[in-house]
Amino acid sequence: MKFTGTAAATLGRILLTSGPSTAVALAEHLGLTGAAVRKQLDSLIDAGLVEASERASYGPAALEGKRGRGRPSRVFALTARGRNEFGEHADSLALAAVKFMGATNGIESVKKFAQQISDEFVARHQDIATLESTEDRARALIDALNSDGFAATETPGLGDSIQICQHNCPMGDVATEFPEVCEAETRAFSELTGVHVTRLATIAKGSAICTTLVPHSRRESA
Repeated sequence: MKFTGTAAATLGRILLTSGPSTAVALAEHLGLTGAAVRKQLDSLIDAGLVEASERASYGPAALEGKRGRGRPSRVFALTARGRNEFGEHADSLALAAVKFMGATNGIESVKKFAQQISDEFVARHQDIATLESTEDRARALIDALNSDGFAATETPGLGDSIQICQHNCPMGDVATEFPEVCEAETRAFSELTGVHVTRLATIAKGSAICTTLVPHSRRESA
């Protein structure tokens, strides 16, 4: 069942880009009644594209759960199938091509391919590295990721650090088979931000999102 051009599809894309949300927050975002939103959410749950829980680990609903007392509202988030449905993914032929490349020319050819993709990303967004602060570079990187279809958002990290959350991975199926893709991407993030970033979680390894920690530069705080 493909949700295209419907209210359910709009909800799915909001959950993709914003992360887990309550029905109330989604209704306010869309200007709809809570009943109308819950009806669409029920259809997405029935289709296996959305799941409901009592608590969110990230996204706007994670902050909502810390406010007030009483029983928290249910939180809705995309499943792996939901991310595939509403995300922007490269043609699955890409995975077949990379597998063929590895089988024919060895894993080194896959590593070179992954590095080339990252080098091209750095080349397209090289102006990021010229920005003055780590914070500015991290936020510019988020904008660059969004322009490439990664549905990236910012969440606070420990201290002055920033966590970049990628809710979609256009090459998720390739990265699942070949972690070299994620490794090369992480190196590109370090190059553009000018600091050693740490990849905390990836969609390729089964997490709901890819999370990268961008620490505050010690030189800037000196």
